[in-house]
Amino acid sequence: MNTDTNTRFLKEMGITQWTSRELPIPASEPHIAPTEDNLHQNTADKISFGTWWFFGNKPQGDAQVLFTNIVRVLGLNTHEWSWKIPTDKINPLEIPQDGEPIVAVAFGGLAAQKLSGEKESLPDLRETILAMSVEGAQEIALIATFELNQLLSKPKDKRLLWQDLLLAKSVLLNC
Repeated sequence: MNTDTNTRFLKEMGITQWTSRELPIPASEPHIAPTEDNLHQNTADKISFGTWWFFGNKPQGDAQVLFTNIVRVLGLNTHEWSWKIPTDKINPLEIPQDGEPIVAVAFGGLAAQKLSGEKESLPDLRETILAMSVEGAQEIALIATFELNQLLSKPKDKRLLWQDLLLAKSVLLNC
């Protein structure tokens, strides 16, 4: 299947296709293959679009594969995201001091309720920008979505996960 066909199928399903955020290398600059010495520098030089905090039970097995694919599709480097347990207390020092925006994604209704203080069920919390309080910092935008294991048992809900991730990305871009 070629890319034009893939694009057409995604459009017919109502799914917005993301493009790579990798910046093209100008023709005047030669491409330098990453080495142990310049690998960290290449990663640090990339433009950052914000920090992602993912909350929920630590994924294992197929759920870990799904999460890895989510991070890959979002185009996140390891310094741009972190996994957190909803019961952990957030250290205010984890908040970037340079004003870089943060978005939190809660996998599952219980995680979303714990972090936001809301009592509604997941269907009522989804598609809404919730707020998560962090001591000594301003509120952080929180997006509620499905638990990864639930997505494995109900693959049709992956489309809804994609919508939630698009909402989270739009929050970061509009900060």
